[in-house]
Amino acid sequence: MLDLKLIRQHPDQVAAALAKRSGDYAQSLTELQALDSEQRELEGVRSQLQARSNEIGKAVGMKIKGGADPKGDEVKTLRAEGNQVKKELSELEPKEKELKAKIQDILLTLPNLPSDVTPKGKDEEDNVEIRRWGDDLILQGDGFLAHYELGEKLGIMNFERSVKIAQSRFVTLIGAGAALERALIQFMLDRHTKSGYTEIMPPILVNSASLTGSGQLPKFAEDSFKCADDDLWLTPTAEVPLTNLHRSEILTEDELPINYCAYTPCFRREAGSYGRDTRGLIRLHQFNKVEMFKFVHPDTSFDELEALTKDAEDILQQLKLPYRVLALCTGDMGFSATKTYDLEVWLPSANRYREISSCSNCADFQARRADIRFKVPGQKGTQFVHTLNGSGLAIGRTMAAILENYQQPNGSVKVPEVLQSYLGREFL
Repeated sequence: MLDLKLIRQHPDQVAAALAKRSGDYAQSLTELQALDSEQRELEGVRSQLQARSNEIGKAVGMKIKGGADPKGDEVKTLRAEGNQVKKELSELEPKEKELKAKIQDILLTLPNLPSDVTPKGKDEEDNVEIRRWGDDLILQGDGFLAHYELGEKLGIMNFERSVKIAQSRFVTLIGAGAALERALIQFMLDRHTKSGYTEIMPPILVNSASLTGSGQLPKFAEDSFKCADDDLWLTPTAEVPLTNLHRSEILTEDELPINYCAYTPCFRREAGSYGRDTRGLIRLHQFNKVEMFKFVHPDTSFDELEALTKDAEDILQQLKLPYRVLALCTGDMGFSATKTYDLEVWLPSANRYREISSCSNCADFQARRADIRFKVPGQKGTQFVHTLNGSGLAIGRTMAAILENYQQPNGSVKVPEVLQSYLGREFL
């Protein structure tokens, strides 16, 4: 959530930053400023009335203490005025409460402001490639099978039976396919915990307050699965429960940074992606993912983003999968982020890179929504922490990349060396 004080004091600066985003937020910003002005005016009137009410109360007490008749005209007049002031105050309070609610509703729909170092652009075509790794590992030639073709030929994944069980965009993993998925999860968690992340196994069902805190609500409600009878949703990413582990808490400066990693199943409707990636593991309604998450001091958050991205890259390098790193432009960046790197892995069958991880610095955007602060010893007040998140990695997409990049001429698939001890085999 954006800082209302920043909007109030620097409206042109905020408007210019939001204009770099995809979407038009000018009308919302204008409405917000009008509501804020009205609310502050009401607040001023309320303060004056409250002060007058206090003065009248003291005056009545002084009159009576000075010998005035409690039922006399002088005291009666003061009390009548006091009652009128209280009536006006009682009428102002609901109006002010309504204005504050409207302001909050608009604030929740405004995205984070891009950082000064975020590339300016309209869409994914304007993203900036930062670096590549593993060019020498890219398979040469053509005729490479797609991962779903390999999976079905090897008998390790089945999509048709998944439609019978659920619907399209689900997969059933079988035998070595299930084992490979489980091995990838364990491998990633092992790497991250060795790098200093604390493993978390959070609830998979999350409430609306948690989705609001992380930025999924209200904007992305249509992308999530909601339980019919409870205020609970299937989590779209472990980012949601990890963000809210410290919701409404005040941490100490010494506790920062806090680094978490978590494996969770993730559930997304994929609204708006009709007709895209209808086959395979790239865009499923249910998928597994290992997430990295950081609560950090504001002074270090951009350095922490570089470290987080390197931790995601480490997984790809250990698996020896070719990839590239992109700095997302302002028009392609996620709602809560101020700066984002995407990692894209090479898929030989498509002859292109596909996203496998997104690593973002959200600055204080999520912390304001979830009210997560920290206190510096010896200083008055508190500050909002900065939060960062990144996929480390999406398991299904990693499996797809392994199947395609390690496919052999005889139709088998070699198991990456770092996974062989987990699987107890060299080939699928």
